[in-house]
Amino acid sequence: MWRLKVADGGTDPYIYSTNNFVGRQIWEFDPHYGTPEERAEVETARENFWRNRYKVKPSSDILWRMQFLREKNFKQTIQQVKVGDDEEITYETTTTVVRRGAHFFSALQASDGHWPAENAGPLYFLPPLVMCLYITGHLDTVFPGEYRKEILRYLYCHQNEDGGWGFHIEGHSTMFCTTLSYICMRILGEGPDGGRDNACTRGRKWIRDRGGVTSIPSWGKIWLSIFGLFDWSGSNPMPPEFWLFPSFLHMHPAKMWCYCRMVYMPMSYLYGKRFVGPITPLVLELREELFLQPYNEINWKKVRHLCAKEDLYYPHPLLQDLMWDSLYICTEPLLTRWPFKKLRQKALEVTMKHIHYEDENSRYITIGCVEKVLCMLSCWVEDPNGDYFKKHLARIPDYIWVGEDGIKMQSFGSQEWDTGFALQALLACNMADEIGPTLKKGHEFVKESQVKDNPSGDFKSMYRHISKGSWTFSDQDHGWQVSDCTAEGLKCCLLFSMIPPEIVGTKMEPERLYNSVNILLSLQSKNGGLAAWEPAGASEWLEMLNPTEFFADIVIEHEYVECTASAIQALVLFKRLYPGHRKKEIENFITNAARFIEDIQMPDGSWYGNWGVCFTYGSWFALGGLAATGKTYHNCFAIRRGVEFLLSSQRNDGGWGESYVSCPDKKYTPLEGNRSNLVHTAWALMGLISSGQAERDMTPLHRAAKLLINSQMEDGDFPQQEITGVFMKNCMLHYAAYRNIYPLWALAEYRRRVPLP
Repeated sequence: MWRLKVADGGTDPYIYSTNNFVGRQIWEFDPHYGTPEERAEVETARENFWRNRYKVKPSSDILWRMQFLREKNFKQTIQQVKVGDDEEITYETTTTVVRRGAHFFSALQASDGHWPAENAGPLYFLPPLVMCLYITGHLDTVFPGEYRKEILRYLYCHQNEDGGWGFHIEGHSTMFCTTLSYICMRILGEGPDGGRDNACTRGRKWIRDRGGVTSIPSWGKIWLSIFGLFDWSGSNPMPPEFWLFPSFLHMHPAKMWCYCRMVYMPMSYLYGKRFVGPITPLVLELREELFLQPYNEINWKKVRHLCAKEDLYYPHPLLQDLMWDSLYICTEPLLTRWPFKKLRQKALEVTMKHIHYEDENSRYITIGCVEKVLCMLSCWVEDPNGDYFKKHLARIPDYIWVGEDGIKMQSFGSQEWDTGFALQALLACNMADEIGPTLKKGHEFVKESQVKDNPSGDFKSMYRHISKGSWTFSDQDHGWQVSDCTAEGLKCCLLFSMIPPEIVGTKMEPERLYNSVNILLSLQSKNGGLAAWEPAGASEWLEMLNPTEFFADIVIEHEYVECTASAIQALVLFKRLYPGHRKKEIENFITNAARFIEDIQMPDGSWYGNWGVCFTYGSWFALGGLAATGKTYHNCFAIRRGVEFLLSSQRNDGGWGESYVSCPDKKYTPLEGNRSNLVHTAWALMGLISSGQAERDMTPLHRAAKLLINSQMEDGDFPQQEITGVFMKNCMLHYAAYRNIYPLWALAEYRRRVPLP
């Protein structure tokens, strides 16, 4: 049976940590673990997911929850309550629901103080890892039998009814993910017609019915070239010489968004090497299965710009295609011949130097899962027996997650992000006398997870920003500062500093708080908005050179309403508690940040959410940020319009429900069938409460609270519904902890700030 282990570094000599692995969450399979009854319970959960896989596509993250509740012997002792159709919500009823939710959620806290949770959903995360391990010969070691079984389960569970696989678990089928999933199944031992419910046959038919894999988008072309299923001449050039560019150029790596930079860094190394894995009998079979014409008759030059219509979100402008053609026809032939080959060799060395630097400064976690696999493969190509590759292997478990729907690959974990909000939700419950130990452990986790140092050495020459005093999205070892994670971490520490230390532990030292403030101030742009990872400011026209077809706005860093609003709330609280520290700078920051939020409001009164679905999410942050500055419904036109948007989109049952298609379409779209989503409902309810809705008309608040109250389950949990996270506008991300955090937090705020009988 599978078991989740926390803050465990294991015995691998190639793994190391900056804080004794606090926040690390890894799975192991133990054939002797669990009773027959417990194993039967797991199988029941798996079959329930399979039967309902087209109705609720995100997993309920049941396996580790079963484990934790069992280990802690949790039994819900507070009686469940419901509110009748004509019944008024009372303070006592709300208190009961909040207490039930808080005790249940506290039981899910890990021993190191964080809340584990799945953070996955995109279907292009896992197959490249399987392909990489197949190429390097480590597949059997890293993924023995039980792992393979669960990876296949995940692929079967998330195959669409038409036979394909989506870009993410709720998306329509795409050539990119269908091809990768098909290859993954074949690597893991399924025959051409194998797999549950004829998975391979149906997947291959989907691909061939659309002309075969020649129209796979650019990232797919690259992975197929690496695997020996595409010729490198069928891909647009990615010259590693880019990493030699002088810094005064507009097109310079330092001006790229960090994720884009970190993806194309190892890609350009592999392209520059023209690396191709071993041509095995399986590769030869796949060449016949995935193409309509014989492999050796394909005109690779003509397929470079092809992209299946199902995958195309960002059509390349003509200017970009001309640039690729120029590089392909003129530049690349020169760089592969003497004497220019020496320049290519120098570029490969510099590129690899950057890869090693990033690997070391993230303890070989790297910035994310796409980058992880590419950097790991690059290290193997450089030296198959080297320590760099071995250190990468040791960190693969950090990305693996097991649910009732099988094994998936995490984005890189959301430990600090989820825990920051979880603690604020529990603090809002005003139950320190009942859940003091939970709060104390959470406080310790937050303090232990703050990044203590900047990246090593001359980090600016390696295109890195300061990180000392920040919080990451996952754990301290990850090392990458994120502005809103830093703001939420700072907010937690400030809130805990106002509670007696005998309940929640000693407060964070002022100097460490000052370091966090410094991070936030450093990330504000001239327009008042806050970037997420590194300062924004590169030329907007560079987005025309976006080389992907399925993402938008990925070339440079941008400002985001969520990061800006989080920072406002943190700095307003900091200024109140530490009024003498950088007072003028903080006041200017808050003023400019509020103006940015007002400036980017949509015509319908909403705000576009960049990291959650979508306008409901963005509006919650924006209203909270503006309210923190002292603006009100009566003196701020933006707040009035934001409130009007939320009130106009409330559903008949009192909730809110927004489709994920709002994100790629950039237009508010309700869920089909007038459905509500509890997480969306919680965001909207908190947005309205922060805007002072209780002073005007409490009816919308009561209707929303009633839906949340009546949706709580017998054990204090809330049901899993639609996916709620997003990144880069077109790819959804499943935050499995959201269903507990936000309904609980919203009801706690409702109980605290809305007058109840």
